[in-house]
Amino acid sequence: MKKNLLDYNLKNMRVIIRCDLNVPIENGVILDDTRIRESIETIDFIVNRGAKVIILSHLGRVKEESDKVSKSLKPVSQRLSELMNKEVKFIPFTRGAEVNNAVSLMQPKDIIMLENTRFEDLNGNLESNNNVELAKYWASLGDIFINDAFGTMHRAHASNVGIASFIPSGIGFLVKKELDSINSVLNKTEKPFTIILGGAKVSDKIGIIKNAVNIADHVIISGGMAFTFYKALGYNVGLSIIDESSLDFCKNIYETYNNKIVLPDDILAASSMYESASTRLTDIKFIGQNEIGVDIGISSLNKFKKIINESNTIIWNGPMGVFEIPKFSNGTRKLVEFLNNCSAKLIVGGGDTINALNKFDFNNRKVHISTGGGALLAMLEGKDLPGLVSISDK
Repeated sequence: MKKNLLDYNLKNMRVIIRCDLNVPIENGVILDDTRIRESIETIDFIVNRGAKVIILSHLGRVKEESDKVSKSLKPVSQRLSELMNKEVKFIPFTRGAEVNNAVSLMQPKDIIMLENTRFEDLNGNLESNNNVELAKYWASLGDIFINDAFGTMHRAHASNVGIASFIPSGIGFLVKKELDSINSVLNKTEKPFTIILGGAKVSDKIGIIKNAVNIADHVIISGGMAFTFYKALGYNVGLSIIDESSLDFCKNIYETYNNKIVLPDDILAASSMYESASTRLTDIKFIGQNEIGVDIGISSLNKFKKIINESNTIIWNGPMGVFEIPKFSNGTRKLVEFLNNCSAKLIVGGGDTINALNKFDFNNRKVHISTGGGALLAMLEGKDLPGLVSISDK
């Protein structure tokens, strides 16, 4: 069993909290603050125990210097300050003299937030490759490390696995809640069990599809992934998104498990990926050579609804189509409606999926909304989570 924040005397301690504050930001405006809100319980508890709190998080992917402008955590620190009604001092650096000075001046109950940990990826992917020296530096800033970033538990980065290698560590309330909720479903699945997978690339979900067909009664595959399956089965899919590297996999697994894998029957075909595009509902067999599949159709929704209503356990990850564009959002909106009214035990995960819940007024109280899409999928694959394995044992 892993240690958690309750296993430590936190008073006067410098506590590094790895949060998952990877929220959508557009032109400096936070579009969805769910992950920030979910992090507050752990931060607040540690602050109230008289600790000095140092927050680390990543935000998006940082591949070039220009990404720094849109990927700064400053708006996140400001939003966290508002929600906690307490100053969260933002330090616009990931390490160096300014960071060292800010930490040295901290008093009990102070909170500081360092800049996006992935800024360190501009120098040889130091964060993402779990660079030992970087991890050792971050660990030197604190006495105790608390990992409360469930969304990165499936990755071995310097800011989680790395820090935990050098100082005493534990998990926070958010991670504990996630693990307890997901394991309670996976260990005591009530049949029929349905897994709904959307999104674009099959290659990102090969492992979960392989495991899903073994543990679930139905595996609904939609979104962009469905077109890779149809292409593999010999259908014309027009200009729809295709994951060429996964065609053989899709063909083989569908032929083996076509009694479990459920694909959409009809789609919304569009002339382009814009709101102004002309659209039509069509059977998948009749998509035009120059059309793009952007959503699922009425027949598919009826088929999915029947499966959902008959299920006692459901896990959903990934939208049904390009729901960000209103004209292409009906499939995802209707799926949210079906799940909102269902009586099954329900887990929903992934950033886009959570955005869809919020956009379409989801309020089913039986649901566990997971803050970590990748970590949830890793658990569904039966994989160990590096960010958990690295935590100190009790």
